[in-house]
Amino acid sequence: MTDKMSRSARRNKKTTKKKTSGKRPIWKTILFTILFIGLAAGIVGGAVGIYWIATAPDLDPDKLNVPLSSTLNDKYGEPFTTLELENREQVKYEDLPQVLIDAVVATEDARFFEHKGIDLRRLGGAIVANITDGFGSQGASTITHQVVENFFLSNEKQIKLKVQEQWLALQLERKYSKEEILEMYLNKIFYGNNSYGVVAAAKSYFGVEDLNDLTLAQAAILAGLPQRPTAYNPFRDPELTAYRMNTVLDLMVRHGKVTEEEADEAREVDIVAMLAEPEESSTKYGAFIDKVADEISEKLEGINIYTDGLKINTTLDTNAQERVELLLTDTEANPLNYGSDNVQGAIVVTDTKTGAIQAIGGRRNSTGSQELNYAIDKRPNLQPGSTIKPIMSYGPAIEYEKISTYHQINDDAPYQGPGMEKPINNITRTYSGWVSARTALSQSLNVPAVKLFEEVGADRAKSFGEQLGLDMPDDLYASDAIGGGSLTVTPLEMASAFSVFGNGGVYTEPYAVESVEFPDGSTVELRPDSEPAIEDYTAYMITDMLKTVFTDGTWASGSMGGLPVAGKTGTTNVDDGSAGDRWFVGYTTNYTVSTWVGENIVDGKRVGLPDSVDWTIAQQMFRETMLHVSEGIDTADFQQPDSVVKLAIERGTNPPELASDHTPAAQKVTELFVRGSEPTTTSEKFDQLDAVSGLNATYNEDDHSIHVEWDYDTDSDVSFAVSASVDGGSIQELATTEDMSLDISEVEAGAKYTIQVVAISNENNSITSEPASTSITVPGGDEEEEEEENIPPVSGLSATYMEDQGIIDVSWNYDGPPAAFEVTVNGGQTQTVQSQGIEISGTFSPGETYSISVTPIGQEGDVRGDSQSTSVSIPQAEEPEEPEEEPVEEAPEPEEDEDEGEEAPPEEDETPDEEEPSDE
Repeated sequence: MTDKMSRSARRNKKTTKKKTSGKRPIWKTILFTILFIGLAAGIVGGAVGIYWIATAPDLDPDKLNVPLSSTLNDKYGEPFTTLELENREQVKYEDLPQVLIDAVVATEDARFFEHKGIDLRRLGGAIVANITDGFGSQGASTITHQVVENFFLSNEKQIKLKVQEQWLALQLERKYSKEEILEMYLNKIFYGNNSYGVVAAAKSYFGVEDLNDLTLAQAAILAGLPQRPTAYNPFRDPELTAYRMNTVLDLMVRHGKVTEEEADEAREVDIVAMLAEPEESSTKYGAFIDKVADEISEKLEGINIYTDGLKINTTLDTNAQERVELLLTDTEANPLNYGSDNVQGAIVVTDTKTGAIQAIGGRRNSTGSQELNYAIDKRPNLQPGSTIKPIMSYGPAIEYEKISTYHQINDDAPYQGPGMEKPINNITRTYSGWVSARTALSQSLNVPAVKLFEEVGADRAKSFGEQLGLDMPDDLYASDAIGGGSLTVTPLEMASAFSVFGNGGVYTEPYAVESVEFPDGSTVELRPDSEPAIEDYTAYMITDMLKTVFTDGTWASGSMGGLPVAGKTGTTNVDDGSAGDRWFVGYTTNYTVSTWVGENIVDGKRVGLPDSVDWTIAQQMFRETMLHVSEGIDTADFQQPDSVVKLAIERGTNPPELASDHTPAAQKVTELFVRGSEPTTTSEKFDQLDAVSGLNATYNEDDHSIHVEWDYDTDSDVSFAVSASVDGGSIQELATTEDMSLDISEVEAGAKYTIQVVAISNENNSITSEPASTSITVPGGDEEEEEEENIPPVSGLSATYMEDQGIIDVSWNYDGPPAAFEVTVNGGQTQTVQSQGIEISGTFSPGETYSISVTPIGQEGDVRGDSQSTSVSIPQAEEPEEPEEEPVEEAPEPEEDEDEGEEAPPEEDETPDEEEPSDE
């Protein structure tokens, strides 16, 4: 009976088992939770989606035909222009050539005639891309979507707008045919060059009145323009237009619209040759508006500033803009003379602190239409010349190696480094030996720049340039250090890079648009953030060296009205060796101005500037712009950061040594060091020796001579230079001796001799002592002189500075008849005493030497003995502060001074001739 279990017990056991086995596994709980959350999210998402659809705007037919003008405001919020599309014409679908339809559909929406407004295949790919790469990384817009977006919605990348876009696209497809939708698209789209719709674009770019006359190449260009109408504008950048055209032709081949042979034939066209003459535009400030259009195109995809009814708040300073336009226009009011009608130029003005673009002058005598804009377009491929030296060589060397402005570089000969096919020369073909970084940069010497570039390394130079916002090539070479390599820049890029130096090392991407307000009242802020790019010590030290350009450098003759300004010249050359470009980029704490002058592009090639062009024309453009924008406002000087130390260095020391108390002013130079790397050793080259003491002169009647003797208490290896003057005449050196006495023979009777002795180091004859002097009158023959013999001079005259009491203690010996003693200090202040000593009080200047003479006077006052003199130096309390700017060492006079005078040849620092690997 014990192995049997009661029914009650079995029931209880079964119940217990059930409870145990009924517990849900953890994975089921998680799965159930996920499904529940997903279902809830789906319900919520669906509800939100339904709400968004319900609040979507209506398909108002009136909006399908009315473009909205945009207003542009200046930096003060005042409107300066309204962009209206006067250049627009409508076209019916039946008037569209098949080649244009094929090009547009293949480029924008290959399955346009197949889907119902939404391309599900394209949508699926966009969803995956947005999940993997972030929302907004790829769109799924069909042509129908673009019509909806352009006419009814903004282009912001918001889920709400994308949902509404899908819904409205379906509604549009229900109300209108495919042909009508394509017709809307082609009549609405902005094609650049102030052209609204494909008809206006065909006329504007190619002079084609009838769309059926379009060639395959022209149709491909038109189909490719709407993606980036400003960038792909063939008037501004035919090379980029050709790249986009080839993309469209590839798509047409892929989708079977043309054959590969037909596409290849179209690729052979000369885009520039088939362009129509650009028309003048009445829109103000066209070069600046080019930048506004570029910026909005890059930051707000699909936005059309000519049709979308925007209020665009820009950074434009109309005062600065009108000035740069005046300077680039041939009018009597323009103070500049370019010397040739075929010379082009560009000017950019930015705010040094914020990066805000104040003005852009894109070319000389601009028509105002969207043409080649030399200030911002990359197509001219402008080489920067020597303006790049602070960025490629000196800036990186300070940033990474912490060199000083005194850093010595050997400018000894033409330089040909490893792998260089030809040597680098200075343009003057003269070489200065060891020069400081300050001198090398301000004089724009090529050899030091290349040596420093190779010392820093191409990788670090590239990184430094990128930090300043430049689009650096993959590889840099020695020629890039002097601006003649593969690196090309725009004036706007150079202004932006130099402003980092003026802004303490902080970089802000240059921008022309503060914000954009849409017709529905929503606003998008477009002002970029600022960020530290380089160390503040690098920025300040480069600035301080570039200030020297205006005092002792390549534009020492440039008058800037007292503005604290820094800048750099630059010149390049072209294939025939002539000057191709002239640059000047400079800045104050308020503004940065970049100027460029070069010859027009002829048949796709750059040609050199004619001799009639003044070699300082870019500097003149800079001066006329900077002085104008700075007028009436305070311009603060650049502030030295705590990371920089300013020291007086003894010129010629290498490595640098501090100037001593005795270094002559002409041998001192004030230079900057990164704190912690400054020199601590003081030069001993000009240390002063102790002066001789006990100097005394006596007349020897037997041989009619003067015996001079002195004391010198030192173990130093010295000699003594003895000099004398007669009756106050010029002092003449008599002899140099290592003895401490000297006899002067054949002296002149009745004459007064002033004798001076100076100690000289035998190791360095530039190290000397202060002179000690005494006087004696040789007896003559009359009674007065014999009476005077009865008043002998004092002896043992000495003077000691008592620092703790602030007095000079003077004492002497006297062996003669009763007399008073006249004490004279520095030949002026006189006091008569009866004792054989005096304490002279007063204010004594540290570092100064005071000469003290004592003359005995007979009791009657009419007989005077000979004067004896000594001197005392007041010790230097501490190193005096040097002036704010000391002159730097001067380079040897070049054979041809190219930087001063109107008749000077091209800038001395800049471009090597045809033997150079660069265009400096």
